[in-house]
Amino acid sequence: MQDADIVALRDGHVMRLVIDRPSKRNALNKAMYERLIALLAEADADDEIRAVVVTGAGGTFTAGNDLEDFRKPFDNMKEFPALRFVRTLAALRTPLVAAVTGDAIGVGVTMLLHCDLVYASRAARFRLPFVDLGLPPEAGSTLLLPHRIGLAKASEIMLLCDAFDAEEALRLGLVNRLCAGEEVESMALEAARRLSEKPRAALAATRRLLRGDAAAVAQRIEEEGALFAAALTTREFRSRLEAFFARRPASGDV
Repeated sequence: MQDADIVALRDGHVMRLVIDRPSKRNALNKAMYERLIALLAEADADDEIRAVVVTGAGGTFTAGNDLEDFRKPFDNMKEFPALRFVRTLAALRTPLVAAVTGDAIGVGVTMLLHCDLVYASRAARFRLPFVDLGLPPEAGSTLLLPHRIGLAKASEIMLLCDAFDAEEALRLGLVNRLCAGEEVESMALEAARRLSEKPRAALAATRRLLRGDAAAVAQRIEEEGALFAAALTTREFRSRLEAFFARRPASGDV
């Protein structure tokens, strides 16, 4: 089933979600976020779905949020689909596995912090460019990333906004395993199938304990969201946004 550049497939007890917008390097727009939210809710509501795999088509995971969405003001940032998407990720009860088929930028990185297992192509590159755009990070990442990799390295990645490669992501513990690009999805699907066969109550309890304080994560998501919304209205962000588009041809990628 395909809708709004998201392909949803069923493989036994596994739901496979493919971000399929290669002309924009799989950048996520409002409609795509809405579709992902609906599909993740469907997975949580369906007892037959025991795990979800998310991946990207065309050799890219996702270039992050489509910045075109930010060129128009929002009536209610709290209801903005990107914010509701990260809330959904944080509360997801179904095990989530990522197959990072190529570049992961912005939310393409922060969403990985909510995945149970992450597999990546050796050619993948990762970047959190929020500060360079005049924005704070999102998805609870200012809490989750330092917890995962330590404050010093998290500060370097978030403040300097430099890209890092798959070997560094593996060393830091952001991904579980690296493989050739054509093998990433099959490795993730195999892991998801294994998860789908585990005793459900024990798996759910273990995931809940591993994730730690859910209320703290939810609170940080809201704090980041409020700061993000405020930053979108600043002159600095607007000037950086327009400079970004000035560097891109009309048909260019995000």
